Amino acid sequence: RQIFHWTYKLGFRWRLKRAQTFEQIDRLMALFAPVALLVNPVVWMALLILGYAGLFWAVGPAGRTFWDAIVLSGSSLLTLGYEKPVTRIGILLSFSEAGIGLGIVALLIAYLPTMYAAFSKREAAVTMLVVRAGSPPSAVEMIQRVYRIRGLEYLGQLWEDWEGFFAEIEESHSSLAALVFFRSPSPDRHWLTASGVVMDAAALISAAVDTPFDPRANLCIRAGFLALRQIADFFEVQHNPEPHFPRDPISVTREEFNEAVAALAAAGVPIKPDLEQAWADFAGWRVNYDRVLLALAGITNAPLVNWISDRAPAGDQHEIFV
Repeated sequence: RQIFHWTYKLGFRWRLKRAQTFEQIDRLMALFAPVALLVNPVVWMALLILGYAGLFWAVGPAGRTFWDAIVLSGSSLLTLGYEKPVTRIGILLSFSEAGIGLGIVALLIAYLPTMYAAFSKREAAVTMLVVRAGSPPSAVEMIQRVYRIRGLEYLGQLWEDWEGFFAEIEESHSSLAALVFFRSPSPDRHWLTASGVVMDAAALISAAVDTPFDPRANLCIRAGFLALRQIADFFEVQHNPEPHFPRDPISVTREEFNEAVAALAAAGVPIKPDLEQAWADFAGWRVNYDRVLLALAGITNAPLVNWISDRAPAGDQHEIFV
């Protein structure tokens, strides 16, 4: 986390401030995750070299300088062999450092394919959502399109698919946190905005659309906000673990909710008659993920999407990057 923090602060923050368009921001942020990921092993090896240099300096013969110890440490870590320790304990330290160096290389070799597999699976789901929700995605457009083409009962399978998707990203994006910053090939697509749109659509269906109750929509929302909270916890985003509306406000206003419901009604989608209760139900769902969704959208500089990144704090304003 600290490596990503300093990579952003030293190499990207000033360039992002000078960016004129979102396309420029997207190109810069597309470089951020790979660069920060490559900096990780460099930092690990530099720290190992310095740490072992201190040990070699402490157990080495009299007259050895700290620079000599650094050269010996680097030779041992990279298994170059041009500098050898002269004491028995120094030889043991050299063996252990060489083993750690090989271990880092092995971890890196195993780490990258795992990340690529998780990234590819995530992006397949994001791309498939474009068919239903458009690009950039919209919860209202998603419901309208599905209603016109196949009927709202078709959404049940989508809720199941995205419940599984959220379970996967909760595991992968908290254990392989660099994945959070890897962007879609298309600048108007993003895993976070896709997640927010699916949860908003499920919340609208559950709260405002007059259809038979489908618990899969509610389970999808719950899986989504649990996943986002887990990822947000890794980045130390402050949020209430048990939020309640109206004690905890949401960023979506009543007017915006009314406009969304009116757009659905204009498309022929059946709407529940009690809009007061519908608003309370929608806000009751949204409050569970509103804070973490906007914070992560700000951290990742997500593309502009209604109800998500259009009101998220800029990444530079968030505590992880200050």
